[in-house]
Amino acid sequence: MLRMFYDSVVASVILYAVVCWGSRLKATDANRLNKLIRKAGSVLGVELEPLLEVSERRMLRKLLSILGNNSHPMHATLEAYQSTLSSRLRAPRSTTQRHRRSFRPVAIKLYNSSSCRKDS
Repeated sequence: MLRMFYDSVVASVILYAVVCWGSRLKATDANRLNKLIRKAGSVLGVELEPLLEVSERRMLRKLLSILGNNSHPMHATLEAYQSTLSSRLRAPRSTTQRHRRSFRPVAIKLYNSSSCRKDS
């Protein structure tokens, strides 16, 4: 019963916007959320994944869903970043720290470092 409450209320509230927050979340806020997740895990008696692991997995999954959906508005933009020599995505040019920490550059970096790419 507690696990159902955690999954339906606590986890959904915390993890819903984790793709949007991504790497822009301040360290103090991330620590607070991790502390809340650890506390919920101790109440439930299970080990729950830290916020960073969940956010990376969700960002990567979102990027893969965009790449797989031709009708997604961002699909053409991400297709333009495809390398002609490999299955990697080229990193977009970023002039500001705010852009470097946004979804697209961070997700592309995760994609290039993951094993889910289709290696040619």
